[in-house]
Amino acid sequence: MIRLRSWAVAILNLLGDSAAQAIAIGEQLLAHQEQTLGPDHPDTLDSRNSLASAYRAAGRTDEAITLHEQNLAARERALGPDHPNTLKSRDNLAIAYRAAGRTGEAENNPRDL
Repeated sequence: MIRLRSWAVAILNLLGDSAAQAIAIGEQLLAHQEQTLGPDHPDTLDSRNSLASAYRAAGRTDEAITLHEQNLAARERALGPDHPNTLKSRDNLAIAYRAAGRTGEAENNPRDL
């Protein structure tokens, strides 16, 4: 059931017009995964990323940045700075910084702006 909810959040994000639904599902899913799997489990990190993307799509950039920062730190600890998933987290954080108008911080996170 967790995987289905995670898939639903990802698909809602891809649709681009369903941020509110993605947030509603994603917040509950993330809380459940953090409790059952732990905050640094790969599935939890994927869900946190999806929720952060939904926040950004809904214009809630501060919340998106907070989650992307958490994800980047966790992936750097678990996977190292050069792992593809870590690099994707760095990219997502740069996108959120740029969306918030924080271009200086976005430029410090490698991203083709």
